[in-house]
Amino acid sequence: MKNIVILISGGGSNMAAIVRASQQQNWAKQYNARVSAVVSNKAEAKGLVFARDNGIATEVLDHKQFDSREAFDAELTQVIDRHAPDLVVLAGFMRILTPGFVAHYEGRLINIHPSLLPAFTGLHTHQRAIDAGCKFAGCTVHRVTAELDVGPILEQAVVPVLQGDTAELLAARVLVQEHIIYPQAVLNLIKA
Repeated sequence: MKNIVILISGGGSNMAAIVRASQQQNWAKQYNARVSAVVSNKAEAKGLVFARDNGIATEVLDHKQFDSREAFDAELTQVIDRHAPDLVVLAGFMRILTPGFVAHYEGRLINIHPSLLPAFTGLHTHQRAIDAGCKFAGCTVHRVTAELDVGPILEQAVVPVLQGDTAELLAARVLVQEHIIYPQAVLNLIKA
């Protein structure tokens, strides 16, 4: 069985989209793959409830309990590795990962970013796209490398920036596309 471990920090809507796709498309039977665990750095992350309700193992590792980013990532690696991941999926996991962590999961670590990379790496992507006068925005699924938001692109979706858009309105339209392309990118990788 190919194990997918998903990391979240909040509501986990992309995680939920991946779990729903895996159920609807019967990944376990069709592709011998499953979401085996959801790990969060925040005990109050609402996505943990969804995961538990869907019979998925959950774990919490509070980054505030560690003296350094390296110490947290070392323990996080141990937590993830208990689930023998073939793929580690960042789904709103709001932590910058250390090069050692990224190297450990090289080729198995993916993320979704709410812009059309390489444009607007980092935070506040929707407001930055509006401020720059972009006609289009979107989202990108990419492989994670040690450099933030620059790994090879796996999938993208384009969303128009509309007259009078706010960052919140644009973000909501982009999120709809995230929920489509992220499960598809995960499926493409487990089928490969």
